[in-house]
Amino acid sequence: MASRIKPLASPTRRDILKYSAGGMALATLGAPSILRAQEVIPIGILQPLSGGLELLGHQGAQGTEMALLEANEAGGVLGGRMFEIIRADTETDPTKTVERSNELIRARGAKAVVGPVTSAARDAIQSIYERFRTPLIYATDYEGGVCSPYLTCYSALPAHQVSPLVDYALENDLNSFFLLGSDYNWPQLMNAQFRATATERGATVVDEEYGAWGAQDYAPTLRKIERSGADTVVLTIVGADAITFLKQFAASPLKGQVEIICFGFSENYLSGLTNAESQGIIGPANFVASLDKPEARDLVARIRARYGEEAIISNTVDAHYTATRLLIEGIKRAESIDTEAFSEAMLELPVMSGNGEVEFRRSDRHAELNGLIVSAQDGQMVVERDLGRIEAPSQCS
Repeated sequence: MASRIKPLASPTRRDILKYSAGGMALATLGAPSILRAQEVIPIGILQPLSGGLELLGHQGAQGTEMALLEANEAGGVLGGRMFEIIRADTETDPTKTVERSNELIRARGAKAVVGPVTSAARDAIQSIYERFRTPLIYATDYEGGVCSPYLTCYSALPAHQVSPLVDYALENDLNSFFLLGSDYNWPQLMNAQFRATATERGATVVDEEYGAWGAQDYAPTLRKIERSGADTVVLTIVGADAITFLKQFAASPLKGQVEIICFGFSENYLSGLTNAESQGIIGPANFVASLDKPEARDLVARIRARYGEEAIISNTVDAHYTATRLLIEGIKRAESIDTEAFSEAMLELPVMSGNGEVEFRRSDRHAELNGLIVSAQDGQMVVERDLGRIEAPSQCS
């Protein structure tokens, strides 16, 4: 089940179709075999590399891997100790996520774990990390409300995204919304926030619907959207299901008549859509590959140098890369792999992300982030508005 050689390749459009067909076993890479076991620092990458959310899982794994490989190539930490990179596939299944977490902590001795993607998976494993006092670094946008000394979140919260997007929609004469999501916590709670904010601003939510995982036929939903009279679909469907919906939407009479606001949309999704299918989709992000800032250009150049010119570079990569760098810098600052010590040292420790300086705040172990409103134009994500630093309330209050 283990291999020690090859970095995780960046998924191309062809790869995304391939990844959806099968899983990956637990894998280890990044630590030279001549090192004795006690000298390496095991770090787990806990991501859905199959099962429907591999679009996001491979991107998150790549971002974490790159940060750890760069640290190893720079000589490691704590006088030359190298990171052992252990990948585990959750298969987009909370039960498997629990099993893989136990393997990473109990069998592989992971000092920290980065992942997973969904709130359902994260909620399923939180007590495991608290029981074993192992830091879990979560780098996916979520609905908020988590407070734990063993969970540190590099995550856009509703306060980072919903109000700016509602305001942007109203400024562009979009004021009638159909809310459509996957059937789990994040879409439901994001839509509750969107409904409340839109209503407060005088806009209308005409309907709300949640689809089963793996849905293949959205024709009934598309007819429902058409009958509703909504001018905008607010989409919180995730992973491969989002690609399925967007393709069917683009082939329907609604394309060009109804706008789409999509939470979590990124270059990662563009790889599964034609330019025409993605054109005009609006969403929030903290980073896009086209961002015209020195730190963004530097990150894009380093990813392409490592993974090739065809590498998909997304908000997901940047979030996992930056969160993992904060973990690495915390270990350096603590001068220790004692989990309590470096978990504390990660806080209020600024590093440069792909979009400005960021840090984990002490009040709730969440990141202070810089926001963007972006849209898909001619096959790439472009910045419509740079929101700068957005302060979200503490999730521990």
